[in-house]
Amino acid sequence: MLCAYENTTDYSHWDSGLWTRVLAASGVSNPLSGAAFTEAMLAGLAGGIGFMIFTFEYKDITTASAVTRFHPGPYTENLLRRSGASVNIQQTGSASLAQGRLDAALETGVPAVVRVVRGKLPWVDEDPLADLDSVDVAVVGRDGADYLMDDGGGRLERISTAALAAARSSRKADKHWQAHVVTGSRALAEEMVGEILTTSVVRAAMAQTAQELLSLQAPPGVPPGYAKNFGILGMSTWAQRLSDSSSKHGWMRIFGGPQRSMVGMGMLHGLLAGRRVSGPGALRPLYAQFLREVAAIGEAVSGVERGSLLEAAAQYDSLGAHWDALIDVVGAPGEPDFAAMAAQVEAIAVLENAAAEALKTAAGVI
Repeated sequence: MLCAYENTTDYSHWDSGLWTRVLAASGVSNPLSGAAFTEAMLAGLAGGIGFMIFTFEYKDITTASAVTRFHPGPYTENLLRRSGASVNIQQTGSASLAQGRLDAALETGVPAVVRVVRGKLPWVDEDPLADLDSVDVAVVGRDGADYLMDDGGGRLERISTAALAAARSSRKADKHWQAHVVTGSRALAEEMVGEILTTSVVRAAMAQTAQELLSLQAPPGVPPGYAKNFGILGMSTWAQRLSDSSSKHGWMRIFGGPQRSMVGMGMLHGLLAGRRVSGPGALRPLYAQFLREVAAIGEAVSGVERGSLLEAAAQYDSLGAHWDALIDVVGAPGEPDFAAMAAQVEAIAVLENAAAEALKTAAGVI
């Protein structure tokens, strides 16, 4: 069975874009607007934006990774729970049981989201670094003995039962994970994630985003010594290390030499410019759109509250251009211009702090 699924819709971020398409195909609407969920609304409910930066030195290379979405908190889990959708999440170590559950979900006419190691998909080249994590993809139906999958490429890919099982089982933590919307009376009989979406839920999502950006503590589950790698504190630390020419943490040292700088800056630019852990403008414009949609929630938002939300939205819209300028500097050919990067990041940190304070205020008044 093949569900009605729109796989060509453009998106800013992979996970929020995927679930926008999946929820629409499953007949789920936003109770606050009565229309289908937008990507901006789902992204905001997921926690929206954040920041993380890490470098690791190896014998021949130094890696640099950055995340600009809400992280390391439960992005997808937040999205599903706060949306209010009746979503059944299942996981098993059995490939045959996993296939049976997948087929059962598809028979109800909804797509199912599964987790795969992307490099294990037959049409994708393996990438040792990228393939350390799984990625969510949508299985939208069967065509004979094969399945049809949306992997974000703008078209449905055909994959055999064996190849799909292999991709789903390649990472132990996500082995044969599946999530799908359950409708009708079955939603009452099965264990679901989800809560009723209200303005209080929206406020909690915004408050969490602001708190994580402004925090001077490490995120939950992260050792305290890594606090300096997250949030606006992480941006300030990054700016210092970009301009540091003497200590062992300075980027001029750890990325010294053409091989280290090529690998490190190439990796960093790919992450910042890509849509897996980031997106256009580091996802700040998408978050601004979320705030504008919250401001448009009719009688639930007063004029004063609407003004506070729109002020924060304008700040995040502006920040998108600053992040894009930084990404261009990171990806520029030739030797890295660490001084120019440091100036950009330092300015961004100041603007991010002001925007997060405005967001904190907005979260307290809606």
